[in-house]
Amino acid sequence: MKMFRIRRRKSIRGLTLIELLIVIVIVGVLAAIAIPTYSNYMIRARRADAKTALEQLRAAQEMWRAERGSYAIDDGNGTAVAKLQTTMGAPATTVGDYTWSFTALGATAFTAQAAPNTARQTPDGALTINQDGVKLPADKWAK
Repeated sequence: MKMFRIRRRKSIRGLTLIELLIVIVIVGVLAAIAIPTYSNYMIRARRADAKTALEQLRAAQEMWRAERGSYAIDDGNGTAVAKLQTTMGAPATTVGDYTWSFTALGATAFTAQAAPNTARQTPDGALTINQDGVKLPADKWAK
């Protein structure tokens, strides 16, 4: 007579509740670190559009001054902006998440500003540059 061996089947175990909670906590901690870092990165990346636009506007104003002896003065209806764009290569007034404008402070000075036009960029605030290349706020230009 042969003896039959009874084989036990190994039971397949799933995750316990504690293991699942540990995984959820780890994912939560990683998300808490990654999401703000990514958001700050995106704000800085979109800020680059405003920096470039202001530098282009400053260059256009300098070319205007070299040809005409004074900076372009906006008369309120946007003709100076249009002339800077068509003749001097100034950027469009809306660039990415910013809208730029400038204020002439007489024939020898101006201040240009790029202000955020979307809610996602509003915390960043406005950037400014003047005829001498002074950029404010300096910490946002440095990044």
